[in-house]
Amino acid sequence: MLNEVTITRAIISSYLAKLDRALELDVAIVGAGPSGLVAGYYLAKAGKRVGLFEKKLSIGGGMLGGGMMFNEIVVQDEALPVVRELGIRSAAYAEGYHTVDAIEAMGCMVYRAVRAGLLAFNCITVEDVVFRDFRVSGLVINWSPVESAGLHVDPLTLHARYVLDATGHGADVVSRLTRKMGVRLHTETGGLLGEKSMDAGLGERHTVENTREVYPGLYVSGMAANAVFGGCRMGPIFGGMFLSGRKAAEELSARLEE
Repeated sequence: MLNEVTITRAIISSYLAKLDRALELDVAIVGAGPSGLVAGYYLAKAGKRVGLFEKKLSIGGGMLGGGMMFNEIVVQDEALPVVRELGIRSAAYAEGYHTVDAIEAMGCMVYRAVRAGLLAFNCITVEDVVFRDFRVSGLVINWSPVESAGLHVDPLTLHARYVLDATGHGADVVSRLTRKMGVRLHTETGGLLGEKSMDAGLGERHTVENTREVYPGLYVSGMAANAVFGGCRMGPIFGGMFLSGRKAAEELSARLEE
């Protein structure tokens, strides 16, 4: 006979054990969209201790909606090696263009990343960063319903050698840092330059080019990178997101080895 208390105890103990492993990380990723998940996959594959924190119940960012809720996305030739490594099927549409089922893509990304060792948490919001010696050194976290309900509940804290802001258009982590600490970012003006209007070609290129460290200890990827460094948006073509996540992982892995 099944025992309800045993079920509850199993959930509590296993979750707390996972959370305990995430309190001291090599990299803490905020945002479970495509660039965050790809970065998490490659970092975990490289043997790094990496945790991912998503404020929503579901994961996937804008990818699951495809284009205007048509759950198909497009990737270009350059991103196919990443797509294939993650086990995602694609179909050639025209020269240089390939279609991918958005649901399959997200399922494959999550499966590969978690199986590689990524510690993934949903329903967790990042309230703040740990700021020490003019460097981002961790995250301040709480349950997302606490934030949405406006409850006065103190958060918990974790340490990370690096933080990756993969929160999409809002660049939430960078925005909180600049608002609360008034720091000067590694941008032309020292502040957030803001996302520019649609240009798919430039947007895809900017997404990869802008994936880099924006402040000591803090990197950006995906649309957060374009929001910080002033890149264009690109719509439902996602090759740049895959390549951005891989680039972030490669650079962070190299920094961790220094």
